[in-house]
Amino acid sequence: MFAPPSPSMPRALPVEHRAKLLETAREVSFPQGTRLFEEGGHADRFWVIRTGTVELDMHVPGRRAAVIERLGHNELVGWSWLYSPHVWHLGAEASTPVRAYEFDASAVRALGEDVPALGRDLAQWVGNVVTHRLHSARVRLLDLYGPYGAGSSV
Repeated sequence: MFAPPSPSMPRALPVEHRAKLLETAREVSFPQGTRLFEEGGHADRFWVIRTGTVELDMHVPGRRAAVIERLGHNELVGWSWLYSPHVWHLGAEASTPVRAYEFDASAVRALGEDVPALGRDLAQWVGNVVTHRLHSARVRLLDLYGPYGAGSSV
């Protein structure tokens, strides 16, 4: 569990930290079409997908929201909870029925303060996810709105 979202991200949480983190989780389900969060909203929780697919999207003025990435099994949904001001930078919607582990952001941040090694590993893990998502957003937006082929050579 808690594998990185792509092979380009080799680091996941160590087993002992995964177990500690899972102690704070609760299992949740979302029907297809459920909005998990909206860009600009307060980021007070996050999820790790067990089954199903979640689409991350970005508001584009004058257009429909652009789907940036599709997330599935063992992927982290939401990273804005870790970094101030704890505001969502993207939106997220269940594109299929989803089962996930849900985590309270305040509890996990407190756990990271109580167990500094866990806090460091969380920051590294989430930082890797942020890096990947920013790259995905750039490529996707170039594919959608840039000159033909602009996102394919990135």
